[in-house]
Amino acid sequence: MDTLKFKLTIAYDGAAYQGWQVQKTGTGVQEKIEQAIGKLFTSKPRLHSSSRTDTGVHALGMVAHFELPSSEFKLPPRRLALAINANLPNDIRVLAAVRAPAKFHARFDATGKQYRYHVWNHPAMNPLLRHTAWQVPQKLDMPAMRLAAKLFVGRHDFRSFTANRGDNLEDAVRQLTRCDIKRSGAHFTFIIEGDGFLYKMCRGIVGTLVQVGYGRFPASEIKTMLAHKNRCSAGMNAPAHGLVLCKVFYGKAPGDKHSKSDNTQARG
Repeated sequence: MDTLKFKLTIAYDGAAYQGWQVQKTGTGVQEKIEQAIGKLFTSKPRLHSSSRTDTGVHALGMVAHFELPSSEFKLPPRRLALAINANLPNDIRVLAAVRAPAKFHARFDATGKQYRYHVWNHPAMNPLLRHTAWQVPQKLDMPAMRLAAKLFVGRHDFRSFTANRGDNLEDAVRQLTRCDIKRSGAHFTFIIEGDGFLYKMCRGIVGTLVQVGYGRFPASEIKTMLAHKNRCSAGMNAPAHGLVLCKVFYGKAPGDKHSKSDNTQARG
């Protein structure tokens, strides 16, 4: 059967969802998009994503693909994103929908991802950021956090920074190519890029860096935490609502200035 494959770049506010994936209880973002696509095509194609964001996490550059029989596709290709969006709630949008090569796979072809985490460092919360940034009222030491952030870059076993799902984690080694922090007044943006991420790994890194920022740990302690390979030795998890999946890289690895990505730029 002759089929067509399409690649979607997707943005969503994750506040109302139990993560990306279709859920047994609660609603995942994937379910909403599959329902929208199912209203357009009788084969009701299944989405395959580059990532699985957790409950409450947002995205500006999630990538997914789907296939359908070519006989079903009657739309002008340029109208596909508009047609899907017409059937979606306001907190989910397809930013781009394009034809993809037959061999393309949103997950297995991805070479890396960029996450950004937003912190509002002020005793009074900015009400416009209350759903997308973590308020940290204590003053943060930016030089100490930046020094600690550099220690995450490279190839490490990140077992100390992933939450335990109850299964035996055999491979916890990941390569981070970027871990840095930008500041604009009270708004801190933590930028983390790598070839892959473990469950709640970004939130564990950011939570620990914030604790370095208010003096709970010295920056040098990051090396010890990584070496222990034990979640109890590292810092806290940052809350989910400050985390955004911003980019998925295809082609060259993240960190290469020529790498391609599907994204909409995040704040920061």
